[in-house]
Formats: sequence, C-alpha cells, structure tokens
Amino acid sequence: MNLYNEVLVVSEIFCSIQGESSYTGLPCIFIRLSGCNLRCNYCDTKYSYESGEKFSINNIITKIKQYDPVKLVEITGGEPLLQSEVYELMSQLDANGYFVLLETNGSQSLKDVPHHVVKIIDVKCPDSGEGKSFLLSNLNFINKAKDETKFVLSSYFDYNWAKNFIFLNGLKNYKILFSAVSDRLDLQDLAKWITEDKLPVRMQIQLHKIIWDKDKKGV
Repeated sequence: MNLYNEVLVVSEIFCSIQGESSYTGLPCIFIRLSGCNLRCNYCDTKYSYESGEKFSINNIITKIKQYDPVKLVEITGGEPLLQSEVYELMSQLDANGYFVLLETNGSQSLKDVPHHVVKIIDVKCPDSGEGKSFLLSNLNFINKAKDETKFVLSSYFDYNWAKNFIFLNGLKNYKILFSAVSDRLDLQDLAKWITEDKLPVRMQIQLHKIIWDKDKKGV
C-alpha cells in the first residue's frame, strides 16, 4: 500500500495536555479530522465541520514526529470514522510506536477499529439534540478492560437518562465517564448526584478549558 496515496482531510494537528478521559493530564498529540455527521447543540469544535487540509498518512506521521518523545496520540474530530482511510492511519501509528486513542461519537460502527486502539465512545444524551444517534450494535465492540464510554450531560434529565442507559445495557463494570456541559450543568450538582447514587462512574472535567480560554483552538 502506498501511504502517500492514502489521504485524510485534517482540521488540525497539535500537541497539548490531554483534557479528558482517564488519560487526563498527559502530554498528547491530537489529530483532528474534518467532517461530522452530527450537530450537537453544545459542540465546541464546529470549525471541524468545514473542509480541512489534505494530508497523506506519511505526511501525518512525519508531522507528529516533531513532538517526539510524546507517544500518546488521539484521533478525534468531527467524527473520524467517516473517513475510511483512518483505519490505515491507526495501524501506521501503532507500527510507529504510538499509543492510540480514538474519540468517536458512537454513531458509526466500531467493528473494524483495530484491537490496539483505545476507543473513547460518546453516547449522546437527549439534551444534546442527537440523543438517538448511538448505534446500539457498538455495545458489542466495547472492550471493558480498556475502552471508555462517555456521557456529556446538560441537565438532571440527561443524568438520569445516562444512568438508566448504563444499567439497562449492562455497563456497570465498564469504564464510564460523566462530564458536564459548561454553562449548563453545575459541577457541584453533578458530583452530588453521583455520590448520592454511588454510581460506578468517573466524573471528569475538560482540563484544557481550565488551563486555556474555553474557545481557544489548538489546545
């Protein structure tokens, strides 16, 4: 396969501090692919909807090597699984010694994601405006030992919806992340609900929005 012919449309590539998931706080290289099939009403990366710059897989690998010795990479979007070439990118990142995270909105099949990739799967809650987007068959492709399932909450209604989703689908012993939409849900309220219900979930905040301005790109 000619990796110069395998082209992806990229919104941005940068190195920053991982702001979410159980990898929070670690230096991480972000490869943000362009395009998304959803329009969540709280989306903070709407600029990724637009066309980006075309990169061959070799060019992507070359570009991220400038951040050596950082070896943690997250492929995100937009929705990265909309571009079929992303699977070869995942394989090449692994071949070059990178530890790969994939952030996906849960609406695209996870069946073909390579085993070495840690999937961070966003189950959209009703108040996002995309509450019916999650592909239930993806529950069959979540590795409970390493993959993470994320719920971004706008309200107490979303909280109860997410809680019911977890128990109805047998995810109690999986790695579950709860986070609050900034300016919509108070962090103290979310912490109170989780502790009162003794939910087996990890509460998270968007660390990068605390370190930098919440609208700053490339962080």
